Amino acid sequence: MRPFRLLQITDCHLGSQPGEKLLGLDTDQSLYDVLHLLQANEAPDMILATGDISNDGGVASYERFIKIIERSFPNTPLAWLPGNHDDPMNMDQVVNLPIEAHCVRGGWNMIFLDSRIPMEEGGDLHANEIDRLDKQLAAYPRLPALVFLHHQPVPVGSTWLDQYVVLNNEDFFKVLDRHSNVKAVCWGHVHQNFETDRKGVKLLATPSTCVQFLPNSHDFAVDKAMPGYRRFELHANGAFETEVCRIKDKVYKIDFASAGY
Repeated sequence: MRPFRLLQITDCHLGSQPGEKLLGLDTDQSLYDVLHLLQANEAPDMILATGDISNDGGVASYERFIKIIERSFPNTPLAWLPGNHDDPMNMDQVVNLPIEAHCVRGGWNMIFLDSRIPMEEGGDLHANEIDRLDKQLAAYPRLPALVFLHHQPVPVGSTWLDQYVVLNNEDFFKVLDRHSNVKAVCWGHVHQNFETDRKGVKLLATPSTCVQFLPNSHDFAVDKAMPGYRRFELHANGAFETEVCRIKDKVYKIDFASAGY
């Protein structure tokens, strides 16, 4: 059997109207460019968006996002979870609602967590989410598992970003430590690639489809790295490969001197 191909995109920051910008970058254009790269190189079995889909939390931005994805991949299942810029109530107003919270595909158990703190930048996992994680891992003990959320559960090395680490990350990892079938945890939010290991579990952050943040930066800083996505190839025996892919040979109009957004 060929591996199950999961593609993760994150932090698209779409506006409710076409052509809205983040730090000078047209986020529609960068998302289109990432999707063109996907079309040229991938045959996904599922696409997952890990938060900050919208920049304003408006229903129109979510409808636009779904239509943009469907135009490029009309027959590919779409899943999503909310980020700190998102409004889950408005996400649920869309006509074609993506997969939410949990799914089992390709012999893998995939769990999508809500790490939002309403009206704040930082992350936390409500007790209900921690309990749901534990129960959904326990329900499929023989299946390898991936856990996705928006906020980073561990520091990534940038002082200004790491103030937003999931507050109850100790409770989160206590659950993971009880389940040997967890293979990786993956998130967005930090707008950069990051990879490390913890007790045999891969910990991964994925670049944004728009502006990138400079790794290992004490203060807010924009990176010149290109927008991108993460590819997973998931094997039924629990093995997997993952890779970050980026746009090449493209020049975007970005405010690199900005002190924040």
